[in-house]
Amino acid sequence: MEVSKAAWFVYLVRCQDGSLYCGIAKDLDRRVAEHNSSDKGAKYTRGRQPVRLIYAEEAASRAQATQREGTIKRMSRAEKTALIKGAAGT
Repeated sequence: MEVSKAAWFVYLVRCQDGSLYCGIAKDLDRRVAEHNSSDKGAKYTRGRQPVRLIYAEEAASRAQATQREGTIKRMSRAEKTALIKGAAGT
């Protein structure tokens, strides 16, 4: 996927305990590294390290990424799993 400099991403990480965390970022590698650090990751992921990036999609703006993040967060675990599997098949 060609990534523009202005791109935002919506992502899912799988935590060590098997739970999923959804967020947005401009730099996925940096954000995943922050989640795996002891002091910069989201409060939710701090006690569930290490985390692994399992899904990402590009959004044209921060507003669109935030809107999509909300949609994904409202999905059931089964719907999130289908989203992940669907992306892996493409």
